[in-house]
Amino acid sequence: FPRLHFFLVGFSPLTARGSQQYRSLTVPELTQQMFDAKNMMAAADPRHGRYLTACALFRGRMSPKEVDEQLLNVQKKNSAYFVEWIPNNLKCGICDVPPKGLKMSAGFVGNSTCMQEIMRRVAEQFTAMFRRKAFLHWYTGEGM
Repeated sequence: FPRLHFFLVGFSPLTARGSQQYRSLTVPELTQQMFDAKNMMAAADPRHGRYLTACALFRGRMSPKEVDEQLLNVQKKNSAYFVEWIPNNLKCGICDVPPKGLKMSAGFVGNSTCMQEIMRRVAEQFTAMFRRKAFLHWYTGEGM
């Protein structure tokens, strides 16, 4: 699938450094936050698409068994959001060294069809700007 390569990136916990000391992070909480639309680094809602593949990268001291159980729970509960024709499409990695200032964290990279929302929005905005010939002089001045 050479055309399906638009990745969706997420991170958890996304909280202020000052409030970190008042939160106790657990693997289930990190996993839940990691798949949440508010923790994605793009303005796309993953519930409007399906994951082709996904990778979860955990950092900090945690049990690999607990991580595997949580990711399996996510995959079972949200099976409608994962394509069925790619088995085992959710992989994970664990690094014992936590990030600076945190006890544990989780990073996420997923290949989701919800990225079409962003592409459609960019295309509509470009069409509207091109129709008004806004900023066009920058391109024509460079030889386009």
